[in-house]
Amino acid sequence: MKEHSKRHSVKKMAEIFEVSRSGYYAWANREPCKRDKEDMELAELIKMIFKNHYGRYGSPRVFEELKACGRRIGRKRVERLMRELGLYARRQRKYINTTDSCHLYTPAQNILNRNFNASQSGEKWVSDITYIRTNNSWLYLTVIIDLWDRKVIGWAMGNGQ
Repeated sequence: MKEHSKRHSVKKMAEIFEVSRSGYYAWANREPCKRDKEDMELAELIKMIFKNHYGRYGSPRVFEELKACGRRIGRKRVERLMRELGLYARRQRKYINTTDSCHLYTPAQNILNRNFNASQSGEKWVSDITYIRTNNSWLYLTVIIDLWDRKVIGWAMGNGQ
C-alpha cells in the first residue's frame, strides 16, 4: 500500500485489502524493530566486506569474516541478507588448457635469438597467436608485425578447425 499511496487513495486500498486505515498508518509510522535495525547494520557491514574482497566472497566466507570480527551471527542470516541485497560471489572460471604440448611437430628454429632490432623494412617479421574466449568456443588470432616500424603486416582469425 505504501508504494501505491501516491497513485491510489489509502481509503480505497484499505477497503480492497480489508484492513483498517488506522492499522495501516500505525504500521507505516512504526519504528523498525530491534532485529530490523540489526539487519540494516549488518547489511552495511556485509556490503563493505563484499566490496573489500572484490565480490569474490560468498556467504560462507562473509560469515567467517564476521565471526572473526567478533560478531555473533548465524550463517543462514548472512545468506538471507546477501540474497536480499543481491550480493552473489563472482565465480572463478574453470581453467582450460588451450595449448597442446604433446605433439610430434618440430618447433620453429629461433633465428632472431632475441635480437628485435631491424635495420630496414621487411628484414624481420615476428608473429604471435592469442586465444579469445567466445560464448561457445575459442577464437584464435594471429598477427604478423614488421620489426622495422612495428606495423602490422597481416592478421588472421579462425576457430582452430
